[in-house]
Amino acid sequence: MVDNIFLQISVILGITVSIAFVMRLLRQPLIVAYIIAGLVAGPMFLNILEHGGQTFDALAEFGVVLLLFVVGLNLNIGHIKKIGRVSVITGVVQVVFTASIGTLLLIMMDFSFVSAVYLAIAITFSSTIIIVKLLNDKKDTETVYGRHTIGLMIVQDIIAVLIMVFMTSTVATDNVGIGMAGLVAKFLILFGFVIIVARFVVPFFIQKVAHSGEFLFIFTITWCFGMASLLYWLGFPLEIGAIVAGITLGSSPFQSEIASRVKPLRDFFIIIFFVILGSELSLSNASELWGVGIILSLFILIGNPFILYLTFRMLKFTRRNSFLAGVTAAQVSEFGFVLLIVAYGVGRINGLELEIFTIVALITIIVSSYVITYGEKIYKQLLPFFNLFGKDKSSQYEEDVEPHKVWVIGYHRIGWKVCEALAEKKIKFAVIDYNPDAISRLKHRGIPAFFGDVADVEFLDSMPLEKAKLIISTIPEADDQKTMIKHIRGLSKKPVIVCNLYHNIYLDDLYEAGADYVMMPHLLGGQWIAEILKDHPWTKLTFKNLKKEQKDEMKLRFTMGAHGS
Repeated sequence: MVDNIFLQISVILGITVSIAFVMRLLRQPLIVAYIIAGLVAGPMFLNILEHGGQTFDALAEFGVVLLLFVVGLNLNIGHIKKIGRVSVITGVVQVVFTASIGTLLLIMMDFSFVSAVYLAIAITFSSTIIIVKLLNDKKDTETVYGRHTIGLMIVQDIIAVLIMVFMTSTVATDNVGIGMAGLVAKFLILFGFVIIVARFVVPFFIQKVAHSGEFLFIFTITWCFGMASLLYWLGFPLEIGAIVAGITLGSSPFQSEIASRVKPLRDFFIIIFFVILGSELSLSNASELWGVGIILSLFILIGNPFILYLTFRMLKFTRRNSFLAGVTAAQVSEFGFVLLIVAYGVGRINGLELEIFTIVALITIIVSSYVITYGEKIYKQLLPFFNLFGKDKSSQYEEDVEPHKVWVIGYHRIGWKVCEALAEKKIKFAVIDYNPDAISRLKHRGIPAFFGDVADVEFLDSMPLEKAKLIISTIPEADDQKTMIKHIRGLSKKPVIVCNLYHNIYLDDLYEAGADYVMMPHLLGGQWIAEILKDHPWTKLTFKNLKKEQKDEMKLRFTMGAHGS
C-alpha cells in the first residue's frame, strides 16, 4: 500500500492515536490500542507493514531493549525487604501453581509438552506497567494490598529474568546437567559483573553527568545500548544485557530521574513493538486459536485471583486485601511477549503460541482493567457471599482496641501536626495508618497506633470509632472517607467527623455522607498567607522568621516524643 517508511510510520501512528481515543473513552490501557492498531495495519486489513519489515523489526527490538532496561531499573530489591516474606511467598506460589495448572490445561488441549510449558510460563506473569498505572490512578500504591501486589510484581520480574537466562543458557546443549552448569556459571558472572559495575563504575560516571538533564539522558541511552551490546558480544542475549544495564543504574540516587527521562522514548518504541505483534495475529486458525485463548483467559481471570486469594489468606491477610490483590494480578504481562519471542528465537516454539498469547492479552487486559478500577465495589457486592463463611478472623491490625477520645486517620503530612496539638493538650488519642513505617515510629514514641485501611469495612468493625468524641481524617481519597463516614454514622451520630480533600469535586458527597467539616489544604493555605500579608510587614525579616519556624517544625516532626495520655 505505502512503500515509504516515513509515510508508513505516520499512517500507523495515526491509526494508533485514533484507536487510542476510543480506548481512553472505554478506560482501557493503551496497550490494547497498540495491538488493535497492529491488526488494522497488518495483512488482514491495510497491510501497511509489508514493505518495511526489517526496519520495523529493528524498531521493535529497540522497544524490547528499552522495556527491559526500565524493568531492570525498577527491580527494587529494597521494596521486597520492606514488605518481608509475603511477596516472595505469594510470587513463587502463584508462578508455580499458575504455570503447572496452565501446562496441564494446554496438554489436555493437545499441545506438545514443550509448547504447553512455554505458553503456560508466559501467561503466569502479570503486567507491572498496567498494575502500577491503575494503582496510581486509584491512589492505592501505598495501601496494604497495593504494596504487596507491587512486591509480587517485582518477584515475578525476577523469576522471569531467571527463566530467560535459563532458556538462553541451555539452548546450545541437550544435556540438562551441562545446561544447568552453564546457567549457574552465567548467573555468577552476571551477579559479579553487576556488583562491580554498580558499585565502582556507575557512581564515577553518574556524578559527572547528572548536573545536566540532557547529558544524563544521552548517557543513559548510551549506557543502555552499550551494556546490552557488550553482553551480547560476550555471548548473552540482548534482552539480558538490557536488564543488566537497568539493574546497574537502579541503585543510583538519580534512578527516578533516569526512569522518567527514558520512559517516553521507551513508550514510542513499545508502540511499534505491540503494533507489529498485532499485525502478526492471523485469523487462518481463528476458531482454534480463539477457543484456546478464551479458555486460558478465563483461567487467568478466575484461576489466578483464586490462587492468590488463597495464598494471601493462608498468610493471614483479610478477605478484602486478599481479594483486591488477587484481582489486580488477573492479566498477562508484556514480559510474556518477550519470553515467547526469545523462545521462538532459540527454536523452542513454532510461533502459534505467540498468536494465542496475543488473544489472551487482549481479553485479560481489557477485562481486568475494569475489575481493578471497580474492585472495591465488586468486593462489596460479594461481601454477603464471603459472610457465609463466618467472620473474618484474619487481620493486619491490633486486637483488643480500647476507646480513645480522638482518632487521627493518616499520620503523613497533616496528621503529625494534629497529633502534636492533641499531645500538648494532653488529650487521649490514637492514630490509624496503613504505612508500617509510620506505625513503627508512632509506637516507638508511645502513641497508640493501629495498622489498617479505613476503606475496609471489616477493619472498621474492629475499631471503636463510634465511641470517639472527634475523628480527624487527613487522607485525601474521597471514596475511602465516604466508606468510613457511612460506617460510623450507621453506628452513632455523636462523633464529630473532620475530613480532608484536595479537590472540591467530592465535597458535597462527604457532607451528604455525614462529615461535619471538610478541610481543603489549598483554601487553608490561601487563608494563612492572606493573614500573614494583613498582619505582618512585607520584609525579608518576616519571611526569614517564617522560614525558621518552618524548619523548626519539620525537625519537630521527626523528633516529637508526644504521648497520647
